[in-house]
Amino acid sequence: MDVGELLSFKPDVAPKRPGAALDGDGDEENADDDYADDPNDSYEMRAAKRRKRANAEKKRRERAIALQEEMAAAAAAASSSSSAAAARDLETGDAGGEGDDLDETAMKKLVLAFEKRALKNQELRIKFPDDPQKFMMSEVELHDAVQDLRALATAPDLYQTLVELRSVASFVGLLSHENTDIVVAAIDLIQELTDVDTLNESEEGAAALVDALLSNQIAAQLVQCMEKLNESVREESDGVHNALSVFENLVEFRPEICKEAFEVGLMAWLIKKLKVKVPFDNNKLFASEILSIFLQNEPENRSKYGDAGSAIDSLLQQLAYYKRHNPTNAEEVEMMENLFDCLCSLLLHVPNRERFLKGEGIQLMNLMLREKKESRNGALKVLNHALIGAEGKDNCNKFVDILGLRTIFPLFMKTPKRSKRKGVSAEEHEEHVISIVASLVKNCRGAQRQRLLSKFTESDHEKVGTRKCYNWVGGQNTCQFDTHVPSESGFKVS
Repeated sequence: MDVGELLSFKPDVAPKRPGAALDGDGDEENADDDYADDPNDSYEMRAAKRRKRANAEKKRRERAIALQEEMAAAAAAASSSSSAAAARDLETGDAGGEGDDLDETAMKKLVLAFEKRALKNQELRIKFPDDPQKFMMSEVELHDAVQDLRALATAPDLYQTLVELRSVASFVGLLSHENTDIVVAAIDLIQELTDVDTLNESEEGAAALVDALLSNQIAAQLVQCMEKLNESVREESDGVHNALSVFENLVEFRPEICKEAFEVGLMAWLIKKLKVKVPFDNNKLFASEILSIFLQNEPENRSKYGDAGSAIDSLLQQLAYYKRHNPTNAEEVEMMENLFDCLCSLLLHVPNRERFLKGEGIQLMNLMLREKKESRNGALKVLNHALIGAEGKDNCNKFVDILGLRTIFPLFMKTPKRSKRKGVSAEEHEEHVISIVASLVKNCRGAQRQRLLSKFTESDHEKVGTRKCYNWVGGQNTCQFDTHVPSESGFKVS
């Protein structure tokens, strides 16, 4: 090879990979340069570059078209979702977003949407009573509308406006709906609206709402719902629990509701719920709490409950289980204590003491004291209520006749340890025991009185020297010792 050939020699340049630009390792301009014609290339090489350039261009166009189609589809989906959400927000009144406070305009939109769906469902049910497929969708929409109305509980200051729109009647009307899912949703809504914390935020709005509920017979409607719902179904059991919560909320805000609720059937439902054969559950616990509240707050309810056939006997039968068995958990302990509180409230009504005596309540309480189970403290409290005052004379004599002195005087001599009197302080325990002994001394006559006084003289008058005895004498509430007139027992009770 001479010098001229060496000077004119040009090495062949290897072409770059055609797909490199398309794979992200280069840009499109560099890819075009790779496929550009070179005058020094042979015809075959230039033809191959043109073919490769045409294929690469075709792939770019196809890729661009596919990307455009994907973007268009995504945009269409987003637009459709946004439009649907906007339409729903406009209909339900949530156009301001979840984070915004509910104002009067949004509240009216919510109520309007609910009224429309309720009316539509009612019309379809009337038109197609035997074809559920025709009104099924309308009930789903109505259920969703009721759920949306729960947002009203966040704005109690708007309750006055809600009442003016006359929507409360529609809410209460849903309690008689044929679909239990809608009934449960309506109960849940009313429970949210009447929550005590919510009512306390706006007294004026709360008063207006409670008045509207009472004028629409909310108590009677709720009782009918509880009778209709099947508590073996979890959702319906929750509905019963929420119905009881509504009663609790209304009573706390307006105690006089106790009397009205008892008159429209709540008492009968509670008696039925608290029978022995009904297994323990949260609703039974709640029922015992509601009964305790209603008996404590309204004296007339004590009379009505006592007049209701075997209502007191039913309570005694329920408590009789705990004579030899302790409650299995804290919730059952609470129910047992509620039942004891119910008995104490009932015994404040004098005629109920005779019913308690005939139902062998004295014997049951005495046995509970002997068995030394967790029911012991409640039995002591009930005995105190049954024996106190001149009205407890018959019960006092009965207590002595059934050898109750053998039960009460060991407690008079020594207060049980803390582990034996859970939930009751030593002072409270002593107060009940001293009150029971004082009632016996004051009310017993004849043979029962002699048996009682002999208890103080036995074992060299050891009971007279106890601290409880000094506390009893110092109280000067029911008895007075006459130290100037000696007697066989060493003291005289006036």
